[in-house]
Amino acid sequence: MATVTLRAQPDIHDTPDDRILFDEYLAYIRAYRSSPSDIVLERTALFFLGRPYVAHTLEMGDEEQLVVNLRAFDCTTFVETVIALSRTASGPSPSFETFRKELQAIRYRDGDVDGYTSRLHYASDWVYENERKGLLRNLSGALGGVKEKKLLHFMSSHREAYRRIKTDDEMLGRIVATEEKMNRRGGFYYLPKERIAVVSNRIPHLSVILFTTGIEGLDVTHMAFACRKGEKLTFIHASSAAKKVVVEEKTVSDYCLGQRSCTGIIVAEINCGDR
Repeated sequence: MATVTLRAQPDIHDTPDDRILFDEYLAYIRAYRSSPSDIVLERTALFFLGRPYVAHTLEMGDEEQLVVNLRAFDCTTFVETVIALSRTASGPSPSFETFRKELQAIRYRDGDVDGYTSRLHYASDWVYENERKGLLRNLSGALGGVKEKKLLHFMSSHREAYRRIKTDDEMLGRIVATEEKMNRRGGFYYLPKERIAVVSNRIPHLSVILFTTGIEGLDVTHMAFACRKGEKLTFIHASSAAKKVVVEEKTVSDYCLGQRSCTGIIVAEINCGDR
């Protein structure tokens, strides 16, 4: 597995129910541990079908901490949790502690919980940092994608929507600095929605797909797992519309074409680690 050095974290939020669900997951996934990584990811994602969608589960308290929640998800925490569990299950000695370390490595810059701005708030930054760690591989350019060069500033421009920066000018300044650092990269590659159907057969089963947006200052509004059902490419996600984890009925292409603000998708293949 790709490894990240983690700083010790005394404040980790989970409940006894999360540990019970983790043990249930380990018993369930045991039969698939030697399967190809996309099957491990698929079975892990399907384990949570029907689990409720709940927004803002990471916004707990005034101090940043690693939140572990296997009971309910938003779209991002669902993707992060499935990847972390799959990497844990693919390792030699799966444990709850290993799962927490994997989750922390995915969610935070350099794998360190070091305040609110250490969390990867922007999805394109999340892809960039996790590719740098060896956890993902962005396929968008290779699939014929184009480069989006717009400046990202949604958080700082809408500080009233974010409790932690709403009245904290110092924290806002740190967010602005993070946005400026991202913008110096010159943008990110994505696959325009008009091209998705043409290359859908090249999008890997259980890769991460991130839905890009035309909203000013913002990169992505949703993320999910690509799911191939015969010739049909759909996706598994924690749906705010359905209020639970579902397998979407529409194809990825049809879904994107039906969303006015959606411009396309970022496609990232997942590294589940060595067996």
